[in-house]
Amino acid sequence: MSVVERHPYVDNPGSPLPTLEGHISQGRLERVLRAGHFVVTSEIAPPDSADPDEVYHRAMLFDGVVDAINATDGSGANCHMSSMAVCALLTRVGYSPIMQISCRDKNRIAIQGDILGAAAIGICNVLALSGDDVSAGDHPQAKPVFDLDSVSLLSTIKTLRDKSHFLSGRKIDSPPAIFPGSTVNPFVPPVASRVLQLKKKIDAGAEFIQTQYCFDMPVLRDMMKRAVDMGLTERAFILPGVGTLASASTARWLKNNVPGVHIPEALIKRLEGTVNQKAEGQKICVELMQKIKEMEGVSGVHIMAYKQESSVADMVQESGVLNGREPWFPNQQ
Repeated sequence: MSVVERHPYVDNPGSPLPTLEGHISQGRLERVLRAGHFVVTSEIAPPDSADPDEVYHRAMLFDGVVDAINATDGSGANCHMSSMAVCALLTRVGYSPIMQISCRDKNRIAIQGDILGAAAIGICNVLALSGDDVSAGDHPQAKPVFDLDSVSLLSTIKTLRDKSHFLSGRKIDSPPAIFPGSTVNPFVPPVASRVLQLKKKIDAGAEFIQTQYCFDMPVLRDMMKRAVDMGLTERAFILPGVGTLASASTARWLKNNVPGVHIPEALIKRLEGTVNQKAEGQKICVELMQKIKEMEGVSGVHIMAYKQESSVADMVQESGVLNGREPWFPNQQ
């Protein structure tokens, strides 16, 4: 079956798969999480193009190893194909996409319309983000909106879905069956308060959480212990983020220039001491996935491999975190 042909089992309201009892959406991501499997998600950067094949080719790199694919929404405040368009294309052929909504670019009118539209075309998963400031991107002259933030966006999704009305109070005829998520950075100081931010987002309606890069396992382990003790892991699925480091210089640049990215000096020294630093960076990513899987309260892992997406399949397979399970993909018969 060609990747551009429609598969009968897609994440949309017309799917022959019914919504299971206790489930919010008809999406596969939620099904796999609630079934208790260790989930793997990753992400693609939308292309600087109107060619749908560029989206399909990027997604195919994850076939058989990833349960859901994030489509970033103006990541770094840079302009690309929209997250909704990428997710619509992925849904059309049967992938399970996660649509990101950045509050930076739209007000509550546009955001609520996008949530309804996403549900109508079969997008089941939405990740609520505040968004990077426009000063960081390629359109610094753009006007930021920030009518909502990630917490109020989660509350908005919950209102539309569970109360069947807009924020204005006007009734919605058919509410969106959306599985909402958001993000947390365990390494923003004060580190001890990160679990409170996690609780705030879960209280607002987040059903799953993907974190920023996690290279420091003791800090992550401490946050997860706190989350377990507070009962947060019984209310939401937590997927710590891991990434690939192409070189020691890249790692040092990320550490020094990207707020919230913490990379232990020992890992940088390890990269410096190897001939093939890219391969060593991928090996580190594999080891981190294996360590994360052993943590109490963790439901999966989110892999961010910018410009190294072709390495994701090998890393997941080498890590063994799927335990022999093969996530569904369009060419599967």
